[in-house]
Amino acid sequence: MKLEHKVYKELLKVPKGKVTTYGELAKAVGLKNGQRAIGRIMNKNPFPVIVPCHRVILSSGKVGGYAWGEKIKTNMLSQEGVKIKQGKILDKNTIYRF
Repeated sequence: MKLEHKVYKELLKVPKGKVTTYGELAKAVGLKNGQRAIGRIMNKNPFPVIVPCHRVILSSGKVGGYAWGEKIKTNMLSQEGVKIKQGKILDKNTIYRF
């Protein structure tokens, strides 16, 4: 299975109202220090409506980048119930661990 497909399959496990980090997702597919690779894969996600790449954030808790802009990513997460203030996730319990 291609790496991208493994990543998308794992990301599908993250429910609405939760987020995960690039590092957590990298670990879930067996990549050590693979955060940048995960970022590239998220940026090229051909199925954003199905594969929720907006649920991947920075390990610092910051929302981070998004192909359609940080504001749209923040809005999408907020609509799913994720509490965000000044670009940062407020509740660390929101982070999904694989």
